[in-house]
Amino acid sequence: MEAFVIEGKAPLSGEVTPSGNKNAAFPLIAAALLTDQPVTLHNLPNIGDVRTMLKIVEDLGVEVTRHDPHNVTLRAGTIRTTTPDPERFSKIRGALVLMGALLAREGEVRLCQPGGDQIGRRRVDTHILALQSLGANFSYSAGEFSLTANGLRGQDILLDEASVTATENAILAAVQAEGVTIIRNAASEPHVQDLCHMLIQMGARIEGVGSNTLTIIGVDSLSGAEYTVGSDYLEVGSFMALAAVTEGEILIRNAAPEHLRMTLMVYERLGIKPEVRGNDLFMPADQLMVVMPDIGNAIPKIDDAPWPGFPADMMSVTLVAATQATGTVLFHEKMYESRLYFVDRLISMGARIVLCDPHRAVVQGPSALHGERQGISSPDIRAGIALLIAALCAEGQTTIRNIAQIDRGYENIEHKLLALGAKVKRVKE
Repeated sequence: MEAFVIEGKAPLSGEVTPSGNKNAAFPLIAAALLTDQPVTLHNLPNIGDVRTMLKIVEDLGVEVTRHDPHNVTLRAGTIRTTTPDPERFSKIRGALVLMGALLAREGEVRLCQPGGDQIGRRRVDTHILALQSLGANFSYSAGEFSLTANGLRGQDILLDEASVTATENAILAAVQAEGVTIIRNAASEPHVQDLCHMLIQMGARIEGVGSNTLTIIGVDSLSGAEYTVGSDYLEVGSFMALAAVTEGEILIRNAAPEHLRMTLMVYERLGIKPEVRGNDLFMPADQLMVVMPDIGNAIPKIDDAPWPGFPADMMSVTLVAATQATGTVLFHEKMYESRLYFVDRLISMGARIVLCDPHRAVVQGPSALHGERQGISSPDIRAGIALLIAALCAEGQTTIRNIAQIDRGYENIEHKLLALGAKVKRVKE
């Protein structure tokens, strides 16, 4: 096991460039299964979850050529099996998008329960209902899903929730289905848009990209493509929070601010306001860090919602930022009933937080955080980076264990932090 040892209160400054969008990597890799021609992906994040996904498709029969850690060519000339390796598949949630791709390519797929962060129940019913609408037959036994189809046919589908991966599975299954498919209440996050744009490059016919209604006209075949993964807007948001709580002056290169509009609005309510400089974001050191109350001096609320609402994956780092802002704010995590349980670690570091129930927490700041030499554990990717940010603004030394969780979503995070002047050391335990 590895851990981070952090000395807090180090002054931070410099430039940082985010990695490619982790959540875009999975559906783009899955899309390569829809053609027997080469698909080259640039700017893939070199993180644990993406490496696992590449191993999974390699096991299926996809030829994977790694040009370097961030550029990969996939060629699915033949598919040897439609059952992904259970051990690898159970490690990552994102591999679920293989459901739609394998069903479209081979007419069958068999999957075990997916893995991923332990942040509460994460249902797969929406995926199954969408694929059944397109003509798939479904069975479930002893924790294993099985889907078969004798040809998929377009339908008018209303998703019962705006699930990102369910939308991606429906898209992957529909692009070569017979006729027209309409997906209503579709997710429209940047990674869903990336999938649509690459499929269009491959010859798919998709209308309404970026909206919650997608119209897909089925095509007979798809060709290869070359596509560059966009910057990870969640990593950008994490560095914004880091700069604010450490009073750092940081320039974030290739920040893709077009995907940050709601994040910028929410941060401004905490007195955090970066400067947009073209495609970059500059974080001045003199942030106001005062909570903006609602009209009538009411306590403001920060809650997550489907895109273009505030991303659920930004809740943890934003909560840490709120501990350093003057004022009171209510966080309402509506999507996952276990995501907020990491706040007990922040409370042990001196944060003033009341966990009202599994979905709501009241934060009163500013709190002078202190290090945790005895160590705290990272329960999931986003809580892990949030605790790392808290440790960097705390007085004294903190040890964070189970950092494999952080490595799953953030590439070379300690090297990026060291370049900014942070005092972070990776150690064996």
